[in-house]
Amino acid sequence: MGSMRPGLYADDSITRRVNRENVLLLGGGRALLMQLAHPKVAAGVDEHSDFRSHPIRRLRRTIRMTMAIVFGDRETALAAARAVNQTHGRVRGNEYRALDPDLLRWVHATLVDSALVTYDTFVRPLSTRERNEFFQESKLLGELLGIPRDRFPDTYDDFVDYVDGMVSGGAVRVGPVAMGLGRLVVRPRLRLVPGRAMIPFEIVTAGLLPQRLREQYGLAWGRGQEQVFRLLVKALPRLIAVTPPIIRVWPLPGHNVKLSQDLSFTV
Repeated sequence: MGSMRPGLYADDSITRRVNRENVLLLGGGRALLMQLAHPKVAAGVDEHSDFRSHPIRRLRRTIRMTMAIVFGDRETALAAARAVNQTHGRVRGNEYRALDPDLLRWVHATLVDSALVTYDTFVRPLSTRERNEFFQESKLLGELLGIPRDRFPDTYDDFVDYVDGMVSGGAVRVGPVAMGLGRLVVRPRLRLVPGRAMIPFEIVTAGLLPQRLREQYGLAWGRGQEQVFRLLVKALPRLIAVTPPIIRVWPLPGHNVKLSQDLSFTV
């Protein structure tokens, strides 16, 4: 297979084990809605990106960036982080700038929290030790993207308190901009895909979201939606357990990612 160049994360690290599950894509909508619920993040995304015309693009770019840093060799990972930081350097408005460590910390937290919640729900429950390990390892990715080490919560429990505090304490609250953009997340207008086809994704997104944000976004959540969600929570882990790795995980274990030089990440 040729010599593998070391990446920032070891192949048997919890970060790679969790992130290589394709089913994590189902948590993408949750992470995006949590990010947009921060009014300053919503303003930056709305004023400095093509989100309204191409809502899925931001999610795709975030995934590519994460994959480059987690699975790329060292050079690929650092190039991806540099590209993101350069883009963020240009994003500023009256009330915000993308390189504000507090905003970066919130975006980072939504990715970490959503990965853990989605893995827990659809692959298998993680132990407290595994969660703490995943969170500690995530600090490396966060530091590469400009968050000073002393801005992170110390332990996983502190991290949970931080996320809960942001959602219940008012810093994160769905405003008018987030409402408009949020509709595009759960029901993106995709060519050739009827809106109704996105309903399962909408239900998964609503089911994974913290209840408070689900209510603020006004996402439908009655008995019908709950039943569909519970069914998926039961069926998907069983299906995933018997899915061969070639379909189930990305990239295959033991393969370092050498992404193309086109690391065009924007907000």
